[in-house]
Amino acid sequence: MPQYKAPLRDTRFLINEVLDYPGHYAQLPNGGEATPDVVDSILDHCAKLCEGVLAPLYQSGDKEGCTLVDGKVTTPKGYKEAYDQFVEGGWQGLSHPEKYGGQGMPMSLGVFKAEMMGTANWAFNMYPGLSLGAMNTIMLHGTDEQRDTYMPPLTEARWMGTMCLTEPQCGTDLGQVSSKAVPRGDGTYSVTGTKIFISAGDHDLCENIVHVVLARLPGAPAGTRGISLFIIPKFLPTESGDVGEFNNVVCSGIEHKMGIKASATCTIEFEGSRAFMLGPENKGLECMFTFMNTARIGTALQGVCATELSYQGALAYAQERRSMRALSGKKEPDKVADAIHHHADVRRMLLTMKAVAEGGRAMLYHAAKMADFMTIAVEQGNDAERELWDERLGFYTPILKGFLTEIGFECTNMGVQVFGGHGYIGEHGMEQIVRDTRIATLYEGTTGIQALDLLGRKVLIASKGKAIAEYTAEIMKFCGEHATNAKMRPFIVALGKICAQWNYLTLRIAIGARKDRDVVAANAVDFLMFSGYAMMAFFWAKMVAAAYGKLASGDGAETEEFYRAKIQTGEFYFDRVLPRSRAHAGAITSPIKSTMQMPIEAFSER
Repeated sequence: MPQYKAPLRDTRFLINEVLDYPGHYAQLPNGGEATPDVVDSILDHCAKLCEGVLAPLYQSGDKEGCTLVDGKVTTPKGYKEAYDQFVEGGWQGLSHPEKYGGQGMPMSLGVFKAEMMGTANWAFNMYPGLSLGAMNTIMLHGTDEQRDTYMPPLTEARWMGTMCLTEPQCGTDLGQVSSKAVPRGDGTYSVTGTKIFISAGDHDLCENIVHVVLARLPGAPAGTRGISLFIIPKFLPTESGDVGEFNNVVCSGIEHKMGIKASATCTIEFEGSRAFMLGPENKGLECMFTFMNTARIGTALQGVCATELSYQGALAYAQERRSMRALSGKKEPDKVADAIHHHADVRRMLLTMKAVAEGGRAMLYHAAKMADFMTIAVEQGNDAERELWDERLGFYTPILKGFLTEIGFECTNMGVQVFGGHGYIGEHGMEQIVRDTRIATLYEGTTGIQALDLLGRKVLIASKGKAIAEYTAEIMKFCGEHATNAKMRPFIVALGKICAQWNYLTLRIAIGARKDRDVVAANAVDFLMFSGYAMMAFFWAKMVAAAYGKLASGDGAETEEFYRAKIQTGEFYFDRVLPRSRAHAGAITSPIKSTMQMPIEAFSER
């Protein structure tokens, strides 16, 4: 089983030396207390919780799973005690307002925390993770009374929240939602319906669960224009804020899944449950996107978490396992065979995992800075700023979610491959990471849905191609700043080429879509993956530049090995991973006729 160790050196490198979080926090209204010393302390304490409490429950939780008896879900042994420590540490309220019991720190600190927790134990992390989305949705769209009622117990983690979208007859196509909300005549509603695949829908970790639910009012317009959003607590709050009477919210089943077995995925029945409208009538889907975008960024995090954990397990094994001799000659002549890390193919897999974990971490931490700005704009009621950062983060979100989960899942398979047959056996824990991560490319919208969102909605419709032009301009500005640095020249040249290609592919698809709309759908996933490789290349170039700067200044003399490794990993990414983008570009520039020409009846001809 991989022994998780929080990658604090890499985290601090990104925060302090690449992305300038100290300067970022200095300009935020709520960033004054997030000094480097305070941030370091938070990271250290979180690492102790993750390494000492959460990680040891990862494999045992998978073996035991959750159980449902008489409508009540029980989590695996040790989960309740671990959650109590999580609550005691105030971790849920780290980035939420002090008026509701939080610590008022910037939102990005919650991302750093979630990455460590998710790598240590993704199934555990899903419980408080889902709650964060509910909290953000209530904060943005709730009334003052709703915020005063629900935010304190959610912030203190005495209560948790969920997202209830999917129904048996519909998944991504939420226009088919049929749960009904009937006015009670007192300003509340009676909701009846079935929701499926509800992560953390029921459990024994806290005293109440607050469901954020999509449902239809009588006479509402058909499709997505007629969906409203509701707060439905499992137990109704009393006037004093305590847990009151049962609200007819029933868990009728839990899914028997491929992975994340310690996370309860429930079927929830709302049986005339009292509900409170959240946001405007028939605008539920728009309000829910606050929750969904939060969840999508959190899901993108899973790709990085899984890669990091798989890498740590594979690296330790590759240093211990001995098999054959390296093709270039004996490396450990006094041993019966060389450790497998001497073999070039094993190096390829280890370096790919390392490059993806560190590159993906940089991408997410940068997105977290944008989330900070958007959160502040929401709190200040600055609609123009909120729209600006929401638009920018909206462009990043499908790339982060789609690309990082796809390549993250690939890296978990590499981890198993490094172990060989031992990786397929449960005792080593590597196959569990694969099973747990498979869902990441599916929930909150499959990769195809993310790709259509990126290419169709964000690039072609909303920005008319400007989103790519503006982002590549940002990359080219970086290239100009480092153009005279001979050591950076290979990276700068490669970035220049991929920026030109990115803009060309965008234009080509836009022109082709005028004649055939299927051009968008047929090329969307290739476009998303190309975008992901290009974006990760930009962040690797930033990290390499920072490492070269440290070595040149002499400030990093005591950790020279770290910076050398960072540069060498960046070189590997540009040499051996970034060329994958060419295959995606080749697919995009090929005709789609062969994709659409065959009649569906012919698919079954064999």
